Amino acid sequence: MKTTAMKKSKFSLVRCVGTRRAFLISTALIAAASFAGLLFAQSDVALDHRNPRVQQVMALQDAVTPELMKLDDIIGTATGLDDQGNVAVVVYINQLGRSAAAIARAMPKDIRGTPVVVEFTDEIRALKPGPAAKPAPTPTVDHKAKQTPPIQLGTSGGWTYDLANGYCCGGTLGSLVQVNGTKYILSNYHVFEADIVDGGNNRQSADGDPIIQPGLIDVGCNADNAQPVATLVKLSSLPESNVDASVAAIIPGMVRDDGAILEIGTISSSTVSASLNQKVKKSGRTTGLTRSYVRGVNATVTVAYDNECAGGDAFTKTFTGQIIVANRLSKFKFLAGGDSGSLMVEDVTTNPRAVGLLFAGSSTLAVANPIGEVLTFIGKELGGTATMVGN
Repeated sequence: MKTTAMKKSKFSLVRCVGTRRAFLISTALIAAASFAGLLFAQSDVALDHRNPRVQQVMALQDAVTPELMKLDDIIGTATGLDDQGNVAVVVYINQLGRSAAAIARAMPKDIRGTPVVVEFTDEIRALKPGPAAKPAPTPTVDHKAKQTPPIQLGTSGGWTYDLANGYCCGGTLGSLVQVNGTKYILSNYHVFEADIVDGGNNRQSADGDPIIQPGLIDVGCNADNAQPVATLVKLSSLPESNVDASVAAIIPGMVRDDGAILEIGTISSSTVSASLNQKVKKSGRTTGLTRSYVRGVNATVTVAYDNECAGGDAFTKTFTGQIIVANRLSKFKFLAGGDSGSLMVEDVTTNPRAVGLLFAGSSTLAVANPIGEVLTFIGKELGGTATMVGN
C-alpha cells in the first residue's frame, strides 16, 4: 500500500480532519450509548474474547472503525491496553502520512469512559525477504541452513520458482497441519502462492509446484542447491478471504511426522485464543526463536502485497479480527522479512499451543491471523477438519 497524499493546503487539511472528527465523535457516542448499561469492572480473568470488558471494548471498536478507516493515514484499529492497563480502543496512524499529526490531535481521549490510544507506526506489509531485506541477528540455530531429512519446521523455505526481476525470495515453513489423514506444511499465501503475474519470470504459482527447503534466497537463487520437501496445494486465500494462508502436501520422508519446530520442538494439537499481554514466541527463517507479547486483539488492519518477487503492487487487503504483537522490544525484532509463515505459539516450555499464523508487520508491530480461523479456512478448502500436528 502506498500512502495517498491529500491534495489540500495545511489549513484545509486541518479543517477536513476537524469535520470528520465531529462526525466520528457523534458516531462513537451513539455507538457507546448502546453499551451504557454494560459497563464492567476490569476483570482478573484472561483478557481474551471471553472477557466481558474486552467484549465491550471490541464492540465499541467495531462500531467506530468504519469511520476511522476512511481517514487516509489511519491504517488500523484494535482492542488493546492503555498505559494504566485499562482495556482501550487503539488507533494506528501512519507516522509518514501528511495528515498524521492532525489526525492524532483530533482523536478523542476516550469514548464514554473507554480510553482511546493513538499509536504511530508505518505501512504494514506482508513480510517477505527480497532486495530490501534488512540484517537480522544471528540465531543460535541456523534456520537458513539446508537440513538432513526429515526436516524440522520454523525453517527457510518457499516456492521453488520464487525468482523474478533479478532477485529471489523466500519465507518460513511454519508448522504441520493435517486434514483427512494427509499432512501439509502450513505457511502464508504470499510465501507459496504470491506470484500472480507472468512478469519477471514468465510464470505463476500452480498446483503441484515444488516447495523447497531452504528458500531460494538462502541458496544463491539456485533451486538445485535446495531440496523439495512438499508440493503446493493452491488455496488462493487472498485477496478474498480473511487469512494469509497456504499449504503444501509433504513428500514422504522429507518432513518430521511429529511436526517438530526448530528451537520449539513438538507442539500441542490443541490451540488457544490470543489474550492481551499473553506471552508468545515463534521460530522463523530470519530471526530464529524470538519472544514477545500480544498488544492487540480484534484488529482491523490494511496490509500491502506485491504481485511477485521484487514485483509491483498487487493489492491492499483489509483484515479484521487479527492479533497484534509488539515488534520493537530491543535492538532486534520479533518478526522481520522472511519470518512470514512462522507459527506463533504460547511461550511455555513443553508442547505449546498455537495462537496465530504470522504474516505481516511494520517497524513497531507484527500481525498474525488467529489460528482457529486459519484452520477453519484450510479445512473448508480441503474438505475436512484441519488440526495442528502435535501432542
